[in-house]
Amino acid sequence: MTILQSVATRVHRHLPAPLRAAPLVVALEAMRRAGWLAPPAALDGRTFSLTVDDIGLAVRFHCANGRFLPGPFDDRETDLTLHAGALSYLRLISGDADTDTLFFQRRLSIRGDTALGLEVKYWLDAAPRPEWLGAMAQRLALLFPEPRGA
Repeated sequence: MTILQSVATRVHRHLPAPLRAAPLVVALEAMRRAGWLAPPAALDGRTFSLTVDDIGLAVRFHCANGRFLPGPFDDRETDLTLHAGALSYLRLISGDADTDTLFFQRRLSIRGDTALGLEVKYWLDAAPRPEWLGAMAQRLALLFPEPRGA
């Protein structure tokens, strides 16, 4: 574990769930408002959890009326949970890898509603990525070295 991962893990443990969700939800909502990320109707009313395994980060959010919102923060299972390491998420964001590649390399796992998982997969693979977003994700990926034996 790198120093960055260790610090992120410690900080995450002490933040309440709404604060952990805020950066992701604000980013998703900003991209939606900019017209870069329009959630399909199948996401409406559904709950999601993104887990970044290597830094112990778990973020819960939902989609309502085409908007991304934090929560719910109860103990119920979300409709769909994605598990991956930070590097895999960054590769997905940058367009350097797609969901199928990460899934079959066992770097992305999906739990929950299978039909919803496929809808999210098609949506993520087809979503346009602004050039600056891919460049930023590639730079951030440098902070997360490839796991040994990968």
